[in-house]
Amino acid sequence: MAKQLEYHTLREIFTRFQAAEPEPKGELEHVNVFTLVVAVALSAQATDAGVNKATKELFKIADTPAKMLALGEEGLIEHIKTIGLYRNKAKNVIKLSRILVEHYDGEVPNSRAALQSLPGVGRKTANVVLNMWWHYPAQAVDTHIFRIGNRTGICPGKDVVAVERAIEDNIPVDFQQHAHHWLILHGRYICVARKPKCGACLIRDLCQFEDKTE
Repeated sequence: MAKQLEYHTLREIFTRFQAAEPEPKGELEHVNVFTLVVAVALSAQATDAGVNKATKELFKIADTPAKMLALGEEGLIEHIKTIGLYRNKAKNVIKLSRILVEHYDGEVPNSRAALQSLPGVGRKTANVVLNMWWHYPAQAVDTHIFRIGNRTGICPGKDVVAVERAIEDNIPVDFQQHAHHWLILHGRYICVARKPKCGACLIRDLCQFEDKTE
């Protein structure tokens, strides 16, 4: 685990990220907050591209909890069977749709605790929804962020909650809204797991990773 980088270095890192991509966006396609919740829940152990392909037609016919319930579990499976763990995910989506209809008048709640009470919605999913839909600076820590946070020193931590706290505590607040998007994209395309593309890295000179590639 790298040592936590200090304030001025972090400010320079995120200034560079912002200059390269002023308005980073999540890559999961959705049409409203309900479909965002479903897409993020489906994306666990799956690629965003794979989820987008599966939900393209699904969201045309089931873009509310009531319509999802009407489609039913077997109908949902037909749309998402190309995604890993699709049976369990279908079960959870139908359950969360029922809870939204019965307890929230068909609306998606906007507290982390309420979101996490929904089947198949963990802390990361809740944070993605709070950030992307309500523009709350919640930090959704995935495997990319956990890896580069510890590799670079941007936000080191022994578990995802510690990394989330490191982002909140150390990254200047004017970068908090987009911080996790910049980090995810950097981890997905540049600071990859096996052979990081250090030669193409915007922050190579500021990173603590000792085994840099050319």
